[in-house]
Amino acid sequence: MEDKQKTTDQIMLDKMRESKIETMYDRYKAQQPQCGYGSLALCCRHCNYGPCNIDPFGPGPKRGICGADANTFAARHFLRMSAAGTACHSDHGRAVAHLLVATARGEAPGYRIKDVEKLKMIAECFDIKTKDREINEIAEEVGEMALMEFGKPYGTLLFLKRAPAARQKIWEKLGIASRAIDREVTESMHRTGMGGDQDYRNLTKQAMRVSLADGWGGSMIATELQDILFGTPKPVQGRANLGVLKKDYVNIVVHGHEPQLAEAIVMASTGPDIEKAVAAVGAKGIVIAGLCCTANELLVRHGIPMAGHMTMQEGAMATGVVEVMVVDIQCVMQALAETAKHFHTKLVTTLSKAKISGAEHVEFEDENALESAKKIILMAIGNYKNRDKKKVFIPDASEPNLIAGFSHETIKYMLGGRFRASYRPLNDNIINGRIRGVVGIAGCTSPKAGECTQSYVDLAKELIANNILVVATGCAAGQCASGGLMLPELKDQCGAGLKEVCEAVGIPPVLHSGACVDNSRILIACSEMAKEGGLGNDISDLPVAGACLEWMSEKAIAIGQFLVASGIYTVFGMNSPVAGAPDLQNLLTKELEEQVGARWDFQQDIKKIGKMLMYHIEMKREALGINVKKERKLYDMAERRALEQECKPAGHH
Repeated sequence: MEDKQKTTDQIMLDKMRESKIETMYDRYKAQQPQCGYGSLALCCRHCNYGPCNIDPFGPGPKRGICGADANTFAARHFLRMSAAGTACHSDHGRAVAHLLVATARGEAPGYRIKDVEKLKMIAECFDIKTKDREINEIAEEVGEMALMEFGKPYGTLLFLKRAPAARQKIWEKLGIASRAIDREVTESMHRTGMGGDQDYRNLTKQAMRVSLADGWGGSMIATELQDILFGTPKPVQGRANLGVLKKDYVNIVVHGHEPQLAEAIVMASTGPDIEKAVAAVGAKGIVIAGLCCTANELLVRHGIPMAGHMTMQEGAMATGVVEVMVVDIQCVMQALAETAKHFHTKLVTTLSKAKISGAEHVEFEDENALESAKKIILMAIGNYKNRDKKKVFIPDASEPNLIAGFSHETIKYMLGGRFRASYRPLNDNIINGRIRGVVGIAGCTSPKAGECTQSYVDLAKELIANNILVVATGCAAGQCASGGLMLPELKDQCGAGLKEVCEAVGIPPVLHSGACVDNSRILIACSEMAKEGGLGNDISDLPVAGACLEWMSEKAIAIGQFLVASGIYTVFGMNSPVAGAPDLQNLLTKELEEQVGARWDFQQDIKKIGKMLMYHIEMKREALGINVKKERKLYDMAERRALEQECKPAGHH
C-alpha cells in the first residue's frame, strides 16, 4: 500500500517497525493466544482459595472451590468493571469539584469562572439560591454540593431528577436509583468479595446502580463543572492528526483525561519570558497538542489541535519532535517510558496517584498549577536542543480541518436560536423522517480490531448515508476527527433528508461532543428530546442508540451500562465481557429490556453493527407510529398549538 493510501498512524507504525521500536501491536501479538478462561470471564481470583477456572465446554470443573458458578464468576467481573469505570470518571469529577471550590475561594491562581449562566443553572439543579449573591459565593456552594454527592449518607444523586419522570420511576421501582457515588463503588467491591452477593441478577442490578452513579453522577459533575470553569463548548475550528506537530517548534503533547492540567499548560505557554526562552533555543514557537480525551477537551473548548487517539500515543512520540509528553490519568501506557528511550522526549507524570517508573515527575496541584505548568514548558524548551534531526519523521499527511464543540447547549441554540432554543426542530425532523434517528458512538481504539483500523469512520459513514445523525465522544470522536468526518461539507455523503437538515442548520452530520466523561451530554440531550414531546415519554421510546466498537477500558463498560439503564440500546464490538455465562449474557441482551426498556448487544463482526443500529432505530420508529407516510400540510398557528398539545406527554408543561 502506498503511503498516500495509509492512515497517519499506519505510516508511523511502519516507521517504528523499521526502527525496531516495540509497539502495542507487537505486544498484542506476543500475548497470543490470550487466556481462554479470562476472555470468557470464567477465571476468578477474588480469594486465595483460587484462582479458580470453570470449563464451559468439557468435563472440567463447573464451579469454583466456594461453589460459585459461571454466572456468579461473570457477574462479579462485570460489576467490578462497572465499579472501576465509575471510579475513574468519578475521581475525575471530584478533582474538578475541588478545583471549582478552590477557584471560588481564590486559592487556584489562573483559573476563573467562565460560564456564569451554566453555574446558575447547576445551582438551580442543586436547589442553591442565586439571587443577589456574588458569583464566587455561588460557585463555592455548587462545588461543595457536588463534593457531597460523593459521600452523603442519605438520599439519591441530585442529577437523577434531570431524567424524564418516567425514567426516574423505573429506577425507583427497580431500586437502582444511585445513592452517594463512593457508596455505590464501595458496595460494589463489597458485594463481589468471596461470600458476598452470589445472585447474578442481583449483581447486575448493582452494576446498573453504580453505573448510573457514573453517568448521572461523576461524569455529569465533571462535564458540567468543567464547562463552568473552562467554558461550555461552542463550535470551533480545529485540526487533527500527527501532522499538527511541527519541525521547527517546541512540541508539547498533553495526554490523559483531567483538563485542569492541560488548561494550565495553555495558560502558562505565553508571555515575554516564554517567548524569550523559545527564541534562545532557535525555535519558532510552541505547539501544544492533545492525545486521547485531553485532546478532546482542548479541541472542543479552544480549537487546540489533537495529535491522535489512544492507539496513536507511541506513534506521536516516534515522530522525534515531541520535547515533552506530559500525562495525568487513564489510558496512559507504561510502555511510553520505554519508547521515550529511543528519542529525546521527556515523559512527565503530574499526579501522585498516577506515576510511571522511568518517567520524570512534576507534582501538579490546584494552588501551584501555573507554577508547575511553567516548569514543564521550560523543561520542554530546554529539551529542544537535544532533538536528533536524523530521527525526525512527521508523516506527510493532510491535517483534516474540522468543526468541534457541539455541547448539549450548542445543539439547542443552533436548532432554535437564543430565544427559542429547544430540541423541537430535531424532534420534528425525526418525526417527518428526514432524520431517521440518532446514534452516539463512543469508546476506545484497540489493537484487537486489527492494525490502525478505521472502524468508527466506516460506521459513521454508513449511518449518515442512511440519514442517521451521529454524535461522537472519546477516542471514537478522535478517530472520526482524524478521518475528516467533522466538516459541514460532509453533508454530501449523507442521505437526502439528513443532508437537507445539515444544510439548513449549518452543522456536520458527525458532531464532536467531547471526551468520554461527556457521554453525560448524550444523557441530557436524550432527556430533552423525550421532554420536548412527540417521541414518547421516556428515553427508551426514542429512535436512538449507542455503540462502542473497540472497547478496552472498564470505563467503557460503565458507560455502556449507564446508557442501557437510562433506556438506550447499546452495541459493543470485539467481545462480550460475560461470554462464558449464558444466563447472564441472556439477561444483558434480552431480559434487561423488560426491566429498563433497553438492552446490550455484543457483535464480534464490527461490519454488522451498523445494520443492527439501523434496525433498532426503525423498530423504535414503528413503535412510535412515525413511519407512516403522511401528506404534507401547512398548519396555521391554532392548528400548530393543537398539534403540540396532542404530542405532549401527560404532565408536560
